[in-house]
Amino acid sequence: MKGKSGPSNNASRSLYKDKEKPTQIRYSNITAAKAVADAIRTSLGPRGMDKMIQSSNGDVTITNDGATILKQMQVLHPAAKMLVELSKAQDVEAGDGTTSVCVIAGSLLDACHNLLAKGIHPTSISEAFQKASDKAIKILQGIATPVKLSDRESLLKSASTSLNSKVVSQYSSLLSPIAVDAVMKVIDPATASNVDLRDIKMMKKLGGTVDDTELIDGLVFSQKTTGAGGPNRVEKAKIGLIQFCISPPKTDMDNSVIVSDYTQMDRVLREERQYILDIVKKVKKAGCNVLLIQKSILRDAVSDLALHFLAKMKILVVKDIEREDIEFVCKSVGCKPIASIDHFLPENMGSAELVEEVQTGTSKIVKITGMAIPGKCVTVLMRGSNKLVLEEADRSLHDALCVIRCLVKERFIIAGGGAPEVELSLQLMEYANTLTGTEQYCFRAFAEALEIIPFTLAENAGLNPIATVTELRNRHAEGEITAGINVRKGAITNILEENVLQPLLVSTSAIHLASETVRSIMKIDDIVMCIR
Repeated sequence: MKGKSGPSNNASRSLYKDKEKPTQIRYSNITAAKAVADAIRTSLGPRGMDKMIQSSNGDVTITNDGATILKQMQVLHPAAKMLVELSKAQDVEAGDGTTSVCVIAGSLLDACHNLLAKGIHPTSISEAFQKASDKAIKILQGIATPVKLSDRESLLKSASTSLNSKVVSQYSSLLSPIAVDAVMKVIDPATASNVDLRDIKMMKKLGGTVDDTELIDGLVFSQKTTGAGGPNRVEKAKIGLIQFCISPPKTDMDNSVIVSDYTQMDRVLREERQYILDIVKKVKKAGCNVLLIQKSILRDAVSDLALHFLAKMKILVVKDIEREDIEFVCKSVGCKPIASIDHFLPENMGSAELVEEVQTGTSKIVKITGMAIPGKCVTVLMRGSNKLVLEEADRSLHDALCVIRCLVKERFIIAGGGAPEVELSLQLMEYANTLTGTEQYCFRAFAEALEIIPFTLAENAGLNPIATVTELRNRHAEGEITAGINVRKGAITNILEENVLQPLLVSTSAIHLASETVRSIMKIDDIVMCIR
């Protein structure tokens, strides 16, 4: 008997272990991902806290942008890394709501934890969450209000809602119009279905305050003009962008030339001078009076002698233009990059009303304005008193630009302040009552999980979260779809009166991406280490 029972006991033990392991893996994944979500929960909303992140090389970043925080955090657990990827995906898709998407995912994982403890199978949870997510997006589309791009007021409200939760929220009245105007200038509102944010160049300059930030309908170079006594202001400019060097040519091999007497030396110098003068004369002959020179790696892009000649011929020079900026410059000015002096022809040049050197703070910049053919490109000159504020202002403005981009993609807005989440929660609960079995449980859990957003907003604003969410739920049950948490007054009000609006795409994308990530985590039942 003993001989027979031994193997069967072992088999039953190993079977038991196999059942135990997936559960532990799931709980471990849920705990790790929730820890990441909890880490950034405190930075949600207008009263959210900021995080100071110090990297290994000593660089410090102060931000409350979810994607930035997670990108800089060194997350080791693979499931927690999925949340980092999630915020990155939201950043790409919508640009805003990167903190919200992680908080929702954390809350959904918490709901999964409870459902698993009740003995519901992970696949059932996963499928129910997929249906709940689709239903939620339909409900959101039902409560959204269409918006026209000509309705500047609504666009400004949406941009300032995005900026209200940032470090630079006190400047939202200045940065919102900049974001709206920048996007409107680079698209055709009638036909546009997306915005290429690369057409909006962000230029950061230390000095001054965020108040001094301006939108320039044209092009700005951070470097000053490099003319030895040449002009620093040119009207009716003819602009040439060259990719060749105006300096003595170098041979392909390393070699040295021995000059034995002064006449040979004089001849070398004279020929070098003649070579450069010929190039400069051809530039002048084409009618060019502003020369932009691409940065060169192999040798000097422009020699001192060439600068001297160019200054004599009253040509304004800007050198060291980065290779990646070439496309933007060409698009803005309407010129073509010129690779050799033979192609330096008038038709390859762009034109502008004014090119001038301007003093900003401690340094100078070159501004090009009044393009003959507006290339639908603009530059935002960001100013800030220190590096940390400047970088955060840049990130905040990028989020505001993304909000306007969302409205161009899907021209619908919904209320903010936790209102859509509570409305979703209520409507999903009602819908859950029509279902049966485990699906009903899962729908209820999904609906309750969405209340984390108003709960966290209230918590971060110093209100009583339970009392606030309960009141909010009651107001929505009475039919007030736009009732939300008014952080300024610390009460529940009609959030539209406070001008708190957000694009539909931000919320639908957040719910869709969060539920997708949670489903992926639920489907994992083992982690296999692979040694290479």
